[in-house]
Amino acid sequence: MSPEATAAPSVTAVVAHYGDPAVAQQAVSDLLGQAGSHLLEVVVVDDCSPVPFPELPEVVLVRRQENGGFGAAVNSGAAVARGDLLMIVNSDVRLPAQLLDRLIPQAVPLMPAVVGPLTTTMSGAEEPTGRQFPTAGHWAIERLMLLQRYSHKPWYQRATGRVRSSGRDPIRVDWLQGSLLMMPLADFLAVGGFDERFYLYSEEVDLQRRLSVAGLGAWLLPTIQIQHVGGASTDFDRSHEWLVRSRITYSEKWGGLTTLRGTMCAVAIANFATRAAPRLVGRRTAPRVAWRREMKAVRMQPWPAGPGDRHV
Repeated sequence: MSPEATAAPSVTAVVAHYGDPAVAQQAVSDLLGQAGSHLLEVVVVDDCSPVPFPELPEVVLVRRQENGGFGAAVNSGAAVARGDLLMIVNSDVRLPAQLLDRLIPQAVPLMPAVVGPLTTTMSGAEEPTGRQFPTAGHWAIERLMLLQRYSHKPWYQRATGRVRSSGRDPIRVDWLQGSLLMMPLADFLAVGGFDERFYLYSEEVDLQRRLSVAGLGAWLLPTIQIQHVGGASTDFDRSHEWLVRSRITYSEKWGGLTTLRGTMCAVAIANFATRAAPRLVGRRTAPRVAWRREMKAVRMQPWPAGPGDRHV
């Protein structure tokens, strides 16, 4: 039965685990505590974590033999899912007790689609949940040092592709941050799930762009909120490399890679000048270190087709 044909579609929640099991266990506890009859099953995918996720009687546990990253882990969970709707849940979020009872009535009239709640920090600040598809211009605004002081300004957020929530009605966006995404399982499988080349970052953008081509829009539901705790599996020292390589992979796949590399180079030059300027008045700075780091990013190659060097 399709999600559109029933007032109470069943939901499979998939949580990818890597790292400290306590983080994912909290998200799983929030899921298992949901009231109502919507939640059919909770699937946890242990992505070959050094600290395995424990066996729990209420959870379908999938153990991968090789670490493949977030998208590969979710694909493994979706392969065993039985619900009408697939709900992809980051391991480092906190979910309100009646999330599904509020989410389903708003989501069903929009189906088939990708829907998601507003994500906030633990302090209640709104994260950039709804976005436009990324462009080289977005990258330039985000990375120019001279503009970063304005990151809280509405014009800056618009210029970086962020769609701010307003009012109570669902908001059509190009893509949603992947903290929690709900969509018909059949449509997820029909487009091949996540592209497993993306180890981390941009995998949800690529997925939603393919779903958009297939006719599924993305909708932000601003009256429903979840909290992003942080502290899951991202290695801080390597996260910047993963972010850049994923963005380069996305641009290679969807077009605009040459423009992106040119923009990255121009931003590196502007940032070098910004960092070097204080030296003219005798302040000690190290612009060359940052220059080498940014130019290394310009030369980065897309993710390989196989796992390769993607391992954590």
